[in-house]
Amino acid sequence: MTLKATAQTDKASRYLQQLSKHWGHKFHVDFTPEQSTIKLPIGEVFLQAGDAALYISLEPENDDSADKLKDVVVQHIDRFAAREGGLVYVWDQNLE
Repeated sequence: MTLKATAQTDKASRYLQQLSKHWGHKFHVDFTPEQSTIKLPIGEVFLQAGDAALYISLEPENDDSADKLKDVVVQHIDRFAAREGGLVYVWDQNLE
């Protein structure tokens, strides 16, 4: 299962890098200013920064961890985006 979302922001690269550095202290993270792969115990997180949006792709470890992975990623990004009042996430309803 893959969960995908788009969040409109002109600070996508900033949030991608902040989240990657934050989790890089505990988990395996590979990132550039444009993309990131984060391996968490409950699944993998793939981020891509566009000029006007942050693209998120989540691959949960199993169906039971899907909601938890989604929640933890959104909560962390929203902490970094607090000055924007958090982001609005548009989740793709088509699961692969």
